[in-house]
Amino acid sequence: MSKSAVKISLDLLSNPLCEQDQDFLNMVTALDTAMKRMDAFNQEKVNQIQKTVIEPLKKFGSVFPSLNMAVKRREQALQDYRRLQAKVEKYEEKEKTGPVLAKLHQAREELRPVRDDFEAKNKQLLDEMPRFYSSRLDYFQPSFESLIRAQVVYYSEMHKIFGDLTQQLAQPGRPDEQRERENEARLSELRALSIVADD
Repeated sequence: MSKSAVKISLDLLSNPLCEQDQDFLNMVTALDTAMKRMDAFNQEKVNQIQKTVIEPLKKFGSVFPSLNMAVKRREQALQDYRRLQAKVEKYEEKEKTGPVLAKLHQAREELRPVRDDFEAKNKQLLDEMPRFYSSRLDYFQPSFESLIRAQVVYYSEMHKIFGDLTQQLAQPGRPDEQRERENEARLSELRALSIVADD
C-alpha cells in the first residue's frame, strides 16, 4: 500500500497541473514527502517484524524435524523391544529343555540392551516433551510483544505524518463543510458542460 501511495504522489508530481499552479504543486510536494516518509517507516516496520517475529518462528519450526525424529527413534526402539519381549515369552512358554533354556538365555541377553535403550528414549521424551510444550509461550511472547510494539510505533508515526500533512495542506478559515460545498459546486459546473453525458 505504501508503494502504491508513493507511486500516486509521483504521478501527481509529473501531472501538468503542477506546472500551472504553484499552490497545487506545493500540496502535491507535501503529499509526496509524506508518502515517502510513510514508505520508509513501513519498510522499517517490515524489517523489524522480519527480525523479531518471522525469523524466530522459522527457528522454532526448525525444532520439529529433530523432535519428530526423536519420537520415531522411540517408536522404533519400542517395536524392537516388543519383538524381543515376544521372543522371550515364546521361549518361556515352551518346555524347559537344554536348547530352549539356551535360546531363552540368549533372547533375554538380547532383550536387556534393547529394553534399556527404549526406556532411556522413552524417559527422555517424557521428561522433555512437557518442558518443550510449556516453553512455547515463553518463546513466542517476546515476538508477539515486538510485533505489537512495531505496530504501535508505525501507526503513531503515521498519525504524526498525516497530522503534519493536514496542517501543511489546511487552508485557515475553511471548514470541511465549506470545502465539500465548493467541491459540489465545481462538480455541478462540470456536469453542466455539454460534453458531459447525463447518467
